[in-house]
Parts: sequence; structure tokens; C-alpha cells
Amino acid sequence: MTRPRVAVLDYGSGNLRSAVRAVERAGAEAELTHDATTAIEADGLLVPGVGAFEACMRGLEGVDGVRIVERRLIANRPVLGICVGMQILFAEGIEHGVRTEGCGELPGVVERLQAPIVPHMGWNTVEPGEGSRMFAGIEDERFYFVHSYGVRDWVLSQPPAMPAPVVTWTDYAGDRFVSAAEHGPLWATQFHPEKSGDAGSQLLKNWLATL
Repeated sequence: MTRPRVAVLDYGSGNLRSAVRAVERAGAEAELTHDATTAIEADGLLVPGVGAFEACMRGLEGVDGVRIVERRLIANRPVLGICVGMQILFAEGIEHGVRTEGCGELPGVVERLQAPIVPHMGWNTVEPGEGSRMFAGIEDERFYFVHSYGVRDWVLSQPPAMPAPVVTWTDYAGDRFVSAAEHGPLWATQFHPEKSGDAGSQLLKNWLATL
């Protein structure tokens, strides 16, 4: 059986090699690329991300990444965002008082966590939304987080054209934030599946099953 082809978008941010290896271990062929045609035509697109929201958006725009993501979603072609690769899919981010426009594919503002100790670093549980395909079989597992920012409020301004997104939450020291989202062909995780052992590998397999 032919393995699905996944493009890992190289825009200067993220644990690129570890993402490639994790996708390959999950059963796909993975290619690290900044070529728009390759990224648009692959069976799946993985958008990693580490660092500041503004810097990641600049890098994404530098490889025409906003258009790549938009083109894929319009064509119902799967996209998976990880960590800051998830955050830049939201409407905007606020860091140190600076507002930066995001891709706008998901509603919400990325802001600093309000927990007593930041960053949120280490293993934590998730609360999957009803009907989640992402967490099938791994609903009670723990995943690895490293972040200081997240989306702490989810409000849909109007009913979506497709079924409502499935939103997964995580609690960190009394502060709740969106730890994953599924909206048609768009999946995103605040945690790192590639650092989350067997549970993260199964999540990637669940994603590959949608390609």
C-alpha cells in the first residue's frame, strides 16, 4: 500500500527534523520543503512552529505560507499545525503588547498564560471535545507541552459553514487554554506530538488516516 506523502513546511521555525522523523515513524513519507507547489499538492501539510508569534508569521509569509494553508483548506486538503504552528492559525497574537495578525483560520487571540508559573513545560492531560477523531483511542493520555502563550477564550462570532469545530482544552494551574482544535481538514495541537511518545505517535496516525 502506498504511504501518504506529507510536506513539513520549512519557514525557518520549529523542530523540523524531529517532525519529519515522527511523521515517518507514524507511517508516511515526509518531505521538508518551502516550495509552494510541493506543499499544496502533498497529501498532508504539517506546519510546525517554535518561538515568537510575530517572528513565525514573518517566516510563514516569507514562503507564501498563508496562501498555501488557505489553498489547501479551500480544497479540503488536510493541514496539521503544531505548537506555534497552531497559534499562527488563529486570528491574532499579542506578545509584549504587540498585536500581530495571524492566518485567521481559527477564531481567537493568542495571549500570555495566566498561570503562576510560565512557561507551561512538561506533560499534561487534555479534555477532548465531543466526537474528536484526533484523540480516538488516546483520550486519557498525557502530552508534552512547552509554551507561554495560548488561546484562553474561544468564541465563534457566527455559525460556521461546516460543522462546528471540535475544541480540546487543557488546565494548567487553574488556567484553561485550547490545547487542540479540529475543523474539517484543519487540525492543530498546542502540545508537541513528536515529543509525546506513543500517544503522540498514535495522534499522528489518526491524522494520517484522514489523508
